[in-house]
Amino acid sequence: MHPNALIELATDLLHNVLQFDTPADRIVSDFFRTHRALGPRERHTLAETTYCVVRRRLLYQHLAQSGHGEQTRRLVLLGWQGNAAFLRAALSEAEQAWLNRLEAVNLDGLPEKFKHNLPDWLAEALQAQIGDAFWPLVNSLQEPAPLDVRVNALKMKRDEAQAALAAAQLPSQATSFSPWGLRFEGKPALNKQDLFQSGALEVQDEGSQLLAVLTDAKRGEMVVDFCAGAGGKTLALGASMRNTGRLYAFDTSGHRLAALKPRLARSGLSNVYPAQIAHERDERIKRLAGKIDRVLVDAPCSGLGTLRRNPDMKWRQSPQSVQELVAKQTAILNSAARLLKPGGRLVYATCSLLKAENEEVAAAFTQAHQDTFVPLPAQQALEQAHISEAAQLVSGDFLRLWPHVHQTDGFFAAIWVRR
Repeated sequence: MHPNALIELATDLLHNVLQFDTPADRIVSDFFRTHRALGPRERHTLAETTYCVVRRRLLYQHLAQSGHGEQTRRLVLLGWQGNAAFLRAALSEAEQAWLNRLEAVNLDGLPEKFKHNLPDWLAEALQAQIGDAFWPLVNSLQEPAPLDVRVNALKMKRDEAQAALAAAQLPSQATSFSPWGLRFEGKPALNKQDLFQSGALEVQDEGSQLLAVLTDAKRGEMVVDFCAGAGGKTLALGASMRNTGRLYAFDTSGHRLAALKPRLARSGLSNVYPAQIAHERDERIKRLAGKIDRVLVDAPCSGLGTLRRNPDMKWRQSPQSVQELVAKQTAILNSAARLLKPGGRLVYATCSLLKAENEEVAAAFTQAHQDTFVPLPAQQALEQAHISEAAQLVSGDFLRLWPHVHQTDGFFAAIWVRR
């Protein structure tokens, strides 16, 4: 493809994403479906350029003011993640001179907002919450995340999968904490590999895998994944149960549950029962009240722990949307708790960084259910599951994962046992 044509496509894609009315990953996927002639390198350049600009939006918009022509094109040039020689071939003399001038700009002297590239409300909340760790966190969020997979224990052992991938020229490293995880540098096309197509591998962040560890679903139990979505944690739970018992995958979105079906078919699991519910008080839930051994509530949240993968989330959330989510999280957690039988385990989790969605929701639940639910320290649960270095993964009684500390997405989890 001619360099100018690729830059024009990048400009169109970025323009669509910067509307922030639809998740960026969905826009990128739809864009590629309508441009099927694009090769892997061109897709990589378009996607990574888009995400780079979204990560550093405030800085690039500030720098772009000094240029001429369409602003979105200037943003593409600043965030270009493709071949440098290819880019130069598309630049006018004025554009090349402009980029050369910007290379001499001392970024250290710019205001803080151009360094952290966060909306003011979020920067203030995180600075108040984590203090000196703010800048290490910010730096980690501005880098792309590695690719993690979970090895399906029903299909093979982790070391066997790692050896098979190495033989296919796909080297990986065992994850530091999850017993099932492998990590890749870069983003290899795993969906074309036999191990993936056979269901031996599922793409899943290491932090997400640890939520299944905390739930600790056993053989023959009745288990509910209350907010199953596309089913990544459902599949991990089903494998932990060794394909026995009964595992309900509830979600209000039929579209998300539909995405689980091909993954479920590959996984070899036959103990999973996907079910669309109308809301957290659905009649299906009432019929199961007091009968369930384990419930995982991976609640709808701001997603701010996934900014390495979904940098648009910081521009699509607000203090008002977070408060609305807290109300929803509280209602879902209270309804899900009714499912547990005495001795049953309840896990509440988010991929948010904010205390409002995490510790504060957990504390309110504990206060409201003192007679029926006892908090279980996350470190104790991790140690019972034989997770090494469990103390590194917790803050107080809770699982607390940070991108700059654990090299995972940001995750939180609280655990209770029903009396």
